[in-house]
Amino acid sequence: MNSNVFEMYPNKKEEESYHQYRNLGGIINEQDYKSALTRAESVTTFDKTRKAQVEGIARFAKIELHNIEGAIDPRIKLYETLRGDIRPEGVERYHGEMSDQRLFAEALRMLGDTKSLDKMIKAYPNISLGDYQKEIKEEADKEEYKKAA
Repeated sequence: MNSNVFEMYPNKKEEESYHQYRNLGGIINEQDYKSALTRAESVTTFDKTRKAQVEGIARFAKIELHNIEGAIDPRIKLYETLRGDIRPEGVERYHGEMSDQRLFAEALRMLGDTKSLDKMIKAYPNISLGDYQKEIKEEADKEEYKKAA
């Protein structure tokens, strides 16, 4: 397996990918979104603590990460890229200030990994993971209502 972020998630090169990301509740601006995806492709070294954090988050949410023949899962690479970003001067709010769980959820959104995002939302119901989480909960509530009726 190549370590290229886009190999596992090929749709991320398409023009509409940012629009899809926003529809999933993503809040990172388009310039930072594109930059992070591009930079994640070349990530080869990892902060051991950050890697352990994201692996723990994924394990708790029952998300299987892929580490095949030394290639690191693209979700870890993107999380590492986002977590390593430094807030630019003059910017009031920045994604680097998000909790580890929220930032990993943003990486999942950026890659269009809705199955893993749904697992995150179920595993971390008391942590705000964005508007998409509210939509998932509303759908689940509607289903529960239909079953009770």
